[in-house]
Order: sequence, then C-alpha cells, then structure tokens
Amino acid sequence: MVRSSRGTRRAAGIAIAVAAALASSAFVCGDPSPKAGATGGGPAARETAPLPPIRHVFVILLENKSYEKTFGPGSPAPYLADTLVKRGALLTQYYGIGHYSLNNYLAIISGQAPTPETQADCAKFVDFVQTGTAPDGQVVGRGCVYPRSVRTLADQLMERKLTWKGYMEDMGNDPTREPKTCAHPPVGAVDPTEGAQKASGSHPLDQYATKHNPFMYFHSIIDSPACDSNVVPLPALEADLRSAATTPNFAFITPNLCNDGHDSPCVDGSPGGLVSANAWLRTWVPRILKSPAFRESGLLIVTFDEASSSDASACCNEQSGPNVKAAGVRGPGGGRIGAVLVSPFIRPGTVSNTPYNHYSLLRSIEDLFGLEHLGYAGQRGLVAFGADVYTNATASR
Repeated sequence: MVRSSRGTRRAAGIAIAVAAALASSAFVCGDPSPKAGATGGGPAARETAPLPPIRHVFVILLENKSYEKTFGPGSPAPYLADTLVKRGALLTQYYGIGHYSLNNYLAIISGQAPTPETQADCAKFVDFVQTGTAPDGQVVGRGCVYPRSVRTLADQLMERKLTWKGYMEDMGNDPTREPKTCAHPPVGAVDPTEGAQKASGSHPLDQYATKHNPFMYFHSIIDSPACDSNVVPLPALEADLRSAATTPNFAFITPNLCNDGHDSPCVDGSPGGLVSANAWLRTWVPRILKSPAFRESGLLIVTFDEASSSDASACCNEQSGPNVKAAGVRGPGGGRIGAVLVSPFIRPGTVSNTPYNHYSLLRSIEDLFGLEHLGYAGQRGLVAFGADVYTNATASR
C-alpha cells in the first residue's frame, strides 16, 4: 500500500526524532558521562518531577528480539514499530537484565537478580534454598521458587488494597498438562511446559509456558488461594476490560509461545517470530486502548524479555547479583530491546533516549502506586520513567 504524503512526512519525522535522540543520548551504556543536548533532565529532575495519575498499568512481554530487529528498517512488526510508536513513546535505550527468559520476568515483578536455575529457565521446578541476604534486598542461594519472605509487586499491591492479575494465553488448554489457573508444576517436578505441545489425538494445542509466567515462582503467590482468581487464562482480559472497576490496577499479559515471538515456526504451522507477535498485538492492543480504564488513567508497556543471546550488553550500572557471575551469561545484561509506552499522559511521537532496564520498569510501576522499591528496583542511582516519558502529564482525565 502506498503511503499518503502526509503519512510519509509523519514517518520521516519519527525517524528524524529517533536519530536525533540517539545522537544526543544523555547516557550511553559503557559511557556514563552526560552529553550535551540530552532530553528529559537529569536523574534528580526525573525523581522529583510529579507523576501523572496513572491507575491502570498493562505490561505485555514478548520474546527474544533485539532492538535493531524490531524497530529497524523493514521491521516484521509494523504495528508495534510504527503504529504504536507514533501513538506513544519509544524508549530507544531499554535493556533486558539477563539471559535467558525467566530471570527477566522475575526481575520485573520482584527486583531479584538471576540464580543459576532461573538463568537456565528452571526446567525443574525446585524450591529456592536461601543461604543469606545481600545488599539491595537480594537473596543469596540456589533454586527457582522463592520463599514466602521474598515479596513481589503483587504482594505490594495487595497490601495497599490494589488489584493485579496475570493473563496467560493457552494456560489450561490441556488440563492434563497444567491447571486452568495458577498453573505450575508440583514443586520438585520437571516442568512439562518448557516447549509447546502440538495438537494430536486426545491432546489439544497448548503453547503455555510456566517460565513466561513469573508469578509462579513465589510461594507468597502460589500458596495463596487468591492465585486461582488472579492468574487466569487470557480470554478473561476481554471481560475485565469492560469497566474500570473490573480492570486490575496492574495487568501482566503473556501471549503463548507462538504469539510472543518465541517460536518460529510454531507447532500449529503459524510463522511465529515478530510476524505472529505483530498480528497478536494488532488484535489485543486495541481492546486495551479502547477500554474505560485505559482511557481514564492507563499506561500500556510493550517490551521484550531479552535481546538475541549474542547481545549481553547492559545499562544503568546493572549488577549481576550475588548468585551468578554474569546475568547475561556471556556478559552483564540481556541486551538492547527497546520498549513502547502508550498512555493519555504521553504525547504521541515521544522518543526517549534515557537508559532503562527491567529494574527501572519495576521502579517506575512502584512509583506510580506509591510503593517501596523491591530488590534492584531500589538500587542507588537507578532512574524511573519521568518527564522524558510522561510528556503529556497534565492531560485531563
């Protein structure tokens, strides 16, 4: 389809803005010195800037794609890389915290750094055995499922009488493989959901993966009866979006192994990768953006768990933590992935070159709800989203 001249000019404007932002980067990974022309102010300015009254946060986490692949020329995900970027903010310097998948998911809701087991996606669902506590709230030990004493964003929200839910695509498709809600293997068992299950005989198609459901790795959540009502299959999201009252304050949304871009091709014959992820976003994101909760006080964040495994770069003075030598296996972090944020409180076409990572994301969500900072979200000097992102902070509700 041929672009209109207006569309061409707009696309060119976005490209120029991105290039300018990168050229004037205030902090470049590996080079912490401030540079002239930075946008958004310094860390102190961002910390003290008033935050918009966001009361509903939606996080969609996709899989294993580097920034250049997703947002570069000819992206296989034009809805994300073009349509949503034009509608919101592109964070050009957003990084995963490690390799492989699971430790990134856990960082977003707990601020905990990798263990050898979470770094390897916990093929066996074993308890975390704690042997000590390190600075910045890091628990020392080995294993996967953290003890009740390790708190999460979900715990924080419940303590404040705020609501949360995890929406997991395909969870419970095959009840002989995993339950329909709060789905995880028995503690100590091998995880049967490490890969997608092809439909065959009595077994339906099931592309749910426990390792992409971070809530399952905390006894504070899985030991609670509330887990069955809070960690639910994806179709429940559509009903919950019908009113602001039924929409949780925090929604963590995980597509299945095909639609999150992890598999390519997929066991059902779909292309997978960014092509399937783009189609999934095109279906589900408009439902979120049209919902009363989003229109009133919402923030949508779409990002990835990690870049390709060859990119182990990091930002933001990331620490690997007390349990592994390098969070990125071959280096300090999970690589540059980028993120797109959409909100009534973000001016369309915003571009931020401020470095952020998954710990920054947790800190930013905690700040919006007035919560303390868990784990590395409380690391000294870490920056949360500020005026560089919330460029329309005075928007009427």
